[in-house]
Amino acid sequence: MKFQLVINMERFSSATDMVAVERHVLEMVQMADRGGFEIAWAAEHHALEMLVAPNPFQMLAWWAAHTDRIRLGTAVVVAPYWHPIRLAGEAALCDLYSGGRLELGIGSGAYQREFDRMHPGLKQADGYRYVQEMLPVLKALWQGDYAHDGEFWSFPVATSVPKPVQTPHPPIWISARAPVTYDWAVKQGCNILSWALTRPFSEVELYKERAETALANNPGSRRPIFATMRYTAACDREEDVEIALEAVMRQTGRFENLFKDLGDVDNGFAEEIDLVDLNSRHEFDRAAMRQNLMFGTPDQIIAKLKPHQDLGVDHFTYCASFGLGLKQQKRSLELFINEVMPAFDDAPENTTSTVE
Repeated sequence: MKFQLVINMERFSSATDMVAVERHVLEMVQMADRGGFEIAWAAEHHALEMLVAPNPFQMLAWWAAHTDRIRLGTAVVVAPYWHPIRLAGEAALCDLYSGGRLELGIGSGAYQREFDRMHPGLKQADGYRYVQEMLPVLKALWQGDYAHDGEFWSFPVATSVPKPVQTPHPPIWISARAPVTYDWAVKQGCNILSWALTRPFSEVELYKERAETALANNPGSRRPIFATMRYTAACDREEDVEIALEAVMRQTGRFENLFKDLGDVDNGFAEEIDLVDLNSRHEFDRAAMRQNLMFGTPDQIIAKLKPHQDLGVDHFTYCASFGLGLKQQKRSLELFINEVMPAFDDAPENTTSTVE
């Protein structure tokens, strides 16, 4: 089992120095690069301080200039916010700048608040239709001249300039939850990004089953890489888990606000809503979150990860960004690299990493 890192530029108060946040994110990616992580992912979000990522390709080009081997991905570019010619060219240029290290994750978007500003009138639930039109167009533009007349985009003959370094194109990843998305991803030859949120391991098993079913229903298709993500905090002491739990509870209150458009956003800072008021509050039970999330001492995390490996998860995605302090984030990643990853078969040798 290999490992990926999701890291966002995030702040929850104007008192936090953005330059310090920027430096921290780069240092975390450099630690992951030295420590043997396979991919580092950057998101796309707009007008939100907790997710500062207006253009993931800028972030990846920045990381590429300061890393040696780690692959660099978008998780995810939001298809409804892009024109296919622009997306094809930006992705190809990033592949060139990174020396052929780009992994292109594409999705439909998460927050209705963002849709209301970036694509007014579009409901989040309809974003997948843009993904399904966008992907074949990207592949055609990377191959050469192509004209398109579709439901959402139409343009005369054009091509991607430049072309990607990787042929025929960078690996493509689809964020998937519903069975139909798994089936479509397999048909398109895409890898799978899954996220069980705060739900139990049975949710991961469900997503893996959907991937296997999609593969069985499409004989001859390439087996996708299956990745699943969790908020992760490796702690020196078990009692330190409480710090991570407090952070994720606050983060989840903001996430639910944005996802369901339940509260205000003041100058980019999302209001934290009370999770007790939500119908899905059973998902936010503190004891359940402690069990379900990848929180604990290195030995406890190894015990939680082993069932993922046994299930056939190809890549575990370590999400570092959920409001934990910068110092704690670095210590967690250090412990994970030095004490957790060596317990898994595919962890590379000599991965020792320290905070600099």
